[in-house]
Amino acid sequence: MGTGTAEIDIDRSADDVWAVVGDFGGIAGWMTGIETCRVEGESRILETMGMTITERLVSKDDDGRVLTYSVIDGAPVERHEAVITVTPTGGTSHVTWLVDAVPDEIADFMTSVYQQSLEALKAHVEA
Repeated sequence: MGTGTAEIDIDRSADDVWAVVGDFGGIAGWMTGIETCRVEGESRILETMGMTITERLVSKDDDGRVLTYSVIDGAPVERHEAVITVTPTGGTSHVTWLVDAVPDEIADFMTSVYQQSLEALKAHVEA
């Protein structure tokens, strides 16, 4: 299984960042390339780059500011799980986006996408 980590520091409180990241259906508001997003039960259906990708919410811990989800359809993965964590660092935040994926090489690609997405999150939250 391939693994990767994207991370960034954001000049906003962990509560402010979690308000955005913790909204499972709000990802189209800040993640580059997501054209639409809708939530049906525990699934998030994304339209991006001509593809429809379905992700399943695995767990959400509001107190710990941790969101875990997996891609279940529409992407070239055999297995995928991602964990986004928002950690307070004084008055600012540190955000990590971990990914475990099969095939292994998809983890490198996803890590790159997630790093770009964290930069977009930073711009969105700090604006």
